Amino acid sequence: MTAATFEQARHNMVENQIRCGKVLDPDTLDLIESMPRENFVPEEVRSIAYMEGRLPLPCNQEMLSPLQEAHILQALQLKGDERVLEIGTGTGFLTAMLAMQAREVVSCEIHDELADMAEKNLAGHGITNATVVRINAMDAAAVSSAPALQGGFDAMVLGVALKEIPEHLLKLLNAQAQIVAFLGENPVVTIVHIMRQGMTQKTIKLIETLLQSAEGLPQKREFIF
Repeated sequence: MTAATFEQARHNMVENQIRCGKVLDPDTLDLIESMPRENFVPEEVRSIAYMEGRLPLPCNQEMLSPLQEAHILQALQLKGDERVLEIGTGTGFLTAMLAMQAREVVSCEIHDELADMAEKNLAGHGITNATVVRINAMDAAAVSSAPALQGGFDAMVLGVALKEIPEHLLKLLNAQAQIVAFLGENPVVTIVHIMRQGMTQKTIKLIETLLQSAEGLPQKREFIF
């Protein structure tokens, strides 16, 4: 496919998938239409980079769908001075768009192969304010000992499905922070936008969707009597 073909596919995606999915924020639409998604996917799936759905990635992972990414960006409404924590880097596509709207992005990826791809993609697109941390973000001890993850985040994006947000990740956020998370279990996962205001918070449900469950969760001990 030629550059012009990809550009047309990107425009069609915005008009036929994202606008129809109730994402109408002009800045979000402009950002997505300007980003060459095909450059962030493996070569063998470039031709379907703009399909409506989640693309397969190495390590048995999948890329967030364009509509999921759009809802995340529209909900956050980043102003440019935020420090953002992302869980689940993938190939770095959403990471790049977050970095273009924030002061700094720290992104956690459990798979080395995907972390390598993300770092290459981010560097190739001139993104210098995003750091990929190779870590199991569900491991509280690992997170607590990682220098790049030491507190003070203004926003967090959890790009994996969880029943609930781990407490050790919530502790990394500022008192007035916002979170976009995929909560629930398949086949019912809801994207929620949580806005924290000190001791209180407001939660808005965005859309119901599907997403792979988080890896690396601690195993609960079962006692046999």
